[in-house]
Parts: sequence; structure tokens; C-alpha cells
Amino acid sequence: MKVIFVVPAADIRRNALYRLGNKIYGHSNSIVGPLILGRILKNAGHDVEVYEEMYVDLDFNKFGDADLIMIYTMTSSSTRAYHIADYFRNKKHKKVILGGIHASSMPEEALQHADQVIVGEAEGVIVDVVNGKIKNDIVYSKCVEDLDKIPFPDYSLLKTPCSAANVMTSRGCPFSCSFCTTSRMFHPYRKRSPDNVIEELKMYKSQGFKYVNFEDDNFTADKNRAKEILRKMIANKLVFRETFFFGRTDMAKDKELLQLLHDAHLSRVLIGIESLNQKSLDSINKKQKISDIRECGEILAKYKIRLIASLVLGLDDDSKEDMERGEEFCEKINAYQFQPAILTPFPKTPVYEQYKSENRMLDNDWQYYDMMVVNFKPKYMSPYELQSEFFKVAKLFYTFKSSFNILKIFGISAWVRRIGLWIAVKFGELFFKKKSNTEDGNIYNKLKELST
Repeated sequence: MKVIFVVPAADIRRNALYRLGNKIYGHSNSIVGPLILGRILKNAGHDVEVYEEMYVDLDFNKFGDADLIMIYTMTSSSTRAYHIADYFRNKKHKKVILGGIHASSMPEEALQHADQVIVGEAEGVIVDVVNGKIKNDIVYSKCVEDLDKIPFPDYSLLKTPCSAANVMTSRGCPFSCSFCTTSRMFHPYRKRSPDNVIEELKMYKSQGFKYVNFEDDNFTADKNRAKEILRKMIANKLVFRETFFFGRTDMAKDKELLQLLHDAHLSRVLIGIESLNQKSLDSINKKQKISDIRECGEILAKYKIRLIASLVLGLDDDSKEDMERGEEFCEKINAYQFQPAILTPFPKTPVYEQYKSENRMLDNDWQYYDMMVVNFKPKYMSPYELQSEFFKVAKLFYTFKSSFNILKIFGISAWVRRIGLWIAVKFGELFFKKKSNTEDGNIYNKLKELST
């Protein structure tokens, strides 16, 4: 059977400006789920191909020989996923199966656009579903208890650009922030053995990958395990040109860990600072202190680990001044990159349920649930004011002048990236202002009209 996996991208993520920003921000990569499921199906005798829409336009007319279309959904891409699913079912008469985080959260909704929906981690059911042994409309799959038994992603199946290999050494997260989407699908928190991770990295080294992303929600959650992986990477010469990872501020308290991260070239980390208001941090169950944030920002620079600082905008206890104070702090600690993220109430998260019960949700399309658009009524400002603040803090951080400080600290390649992001932010703000005053039903004008 010919099986094609499609990973859709929302409309905004397929435009030329966004794709340019993507190239500046990082390296092209692929979600590992379809590559793992694809290997399982390939081993079962099926002909499999995987396509990502993020980086190139796809010609669906060329998928005519497919017997089955499998589509991965995230909330922001679900509208696009449904459009693709409807096209293949209604016009091409193909069987369509939907899975992923959004379909797992909203299976009844997803089923309106598919022949079957898989809820949860699909490794245990994928072969039987594809072979027709499991015929349920909605298939509930149990989580994988032993992650070492899962085959490695098969990048030979991927037919779209990819320059960085993604690795998940764990699933889930030991923390429980109220806005986080992880627990919607990956629960409970489970870890792969260090030796299993090393075998996967050996495969990527032999395949010629120069860049790796550890996609765990918190790679350093288990510090002893992280250290063991890093030691084995160094000992086995599995040090890549650059490796990205997600971490938390508490990593700054372990100097041995920091040195190992440096030596293994885990040189770029995204950390959720979220807010400099302790009341806000407590309200989202972040389990993080302001002092932790300051200490982390200072010490990462000493180990030449570049910090991507993420700030959540729109927390109930945060004012505009709090958000701008957070941006100013990111400047002062010489954050390599700044990632403002509008609080987004993803389906089935605690914050979603809270805002829904308080009648604070806006009637927006799912494609706007991308952490760049306001989808709820903030407590102390209008939706449009919060949307404006998103562009304001980005503009405050990404200035031409600040790029020279980045050049001094991180070198020419970081400076070029910063200049690119400065240009992207300027164009983004101009687009926002123009669309806000254009009455054509666009989301920015809708937010402005709602707030007047």
C-alpha cells in the first residue's frame, strides 16, 4: 500500500516572508512522529513518503498513486489539515486518517474531515489501523511505556528540505504549566536510556547531519541523565556543529552540566522566562523564581550557551509595563534571540477550560492559535492592545543598534541572523498596522473592531 504522510502548515507560515524568517531563525527540520510511524509502516511492507509544508509548496496532484493519506495536526495547522483532508476525500476519493496533538484533543471535530482519527501516541496501533484490522472511527492508542522500543525516525522517507535532525530523548514533562500543550498528548513523563539516544545520534552522524535539535520539552529535567548523554556524545565524537535544546532556569545551578553542554556543542537553548512578575509565574504553576531567571541569564553567557528567551504576553497578572520590563531584562542579559509568545489557550489545557468558563474566548479560527495572535479577552486590556504589545516588545528588542552588541558577543553569523530578524520584525509591524486598518475580515482588523 502507498501511504503518504503530510505535515501541514497554516496559511501565514507558508507565505514568503515567514519562510524567509524561518531560514534566519534556525535550520529546516521535520516533526519526528510521521518519520517514526513511516519507518514502522515501511518495515511492515508499505511504500511510504513524508512531506512537510513548512518550507515548500506541495503539489497534491502528484499524490495520485497514494492509497492512504495520513495528516499530522497541531492546533494552528488544523484548519489547513482539514482543508487538505477534505480535498483528498471529496475530490480524489482517498482514505484519510488524522492524528497529532489537535486531533487527539478534538477527535470528534477531526472525524468530520477523516475516515479515522488516532488519539494519542500511534506507534502501538498504526500497522493494524493501516491494514484495516482496527476499524473504529476514533482509535484510542495507549502511550508507549518503553521508549527504547520505538524505532528511530527514517529521514530517507522525507521528500522535503531538512538540514537538522530532530531527537526526542523523552516524552512529556515533569512540570505542569497551565498553558502547556505537552500533557494533552504525551503523558506521563517518560525517558529513553542514554545508550538508545547515542545510537540514534550515531545514525545521524553517519548520514551527514551537521545540526541536531533535542525536541524534549525539557532536556535537562533529569540532570544526571542529561549529563550521561552528554558525556557519551563527547566520548563517541558525536558533537555536531550546533545542537539546540529546550531547558529551564534551574540548569544554571549545575556547573558540571553547563560545562558538558558547552563541550558537547549544545550551544543554543530556549528557556521559558515567561514573566518577571512572581505572581504571574505562580498563577501558571511555573515553579520558578525571579532570582532563578536572573542567575540563569548571567551564567549561560559564561559558558557560551546562546539563550533564546521566551516571554509569555497576556498573563492575567501582567500589565503592559510588566511585559516591557521582561523585554528589557532579556536585552540586559544579552539574550541571543527573543521569542515573545502571546498566551494561547490551546484546547483541553487548564487555561483553555478556565477562559471558556469565564466566557473570555474569542471566536477565532484554529489557524490563529500560533502564539502570535490574541485568541481571548485579556483581564486588564483589550485584545487589540495585547496584540499591539506583541509587536511593540519585538520591535524594542530587535533594533539595528543592538545587533552590534550581538556581533561583539557571538560573532558575524549571529549578527547576520539578528539583522535578518530586525528586518522581519519591521516588516511584520508594518503589515500589522496596515491590516489593522483594512476592513476585509482579516484577524487584526477584527481584533481592532472588537476592542473599540
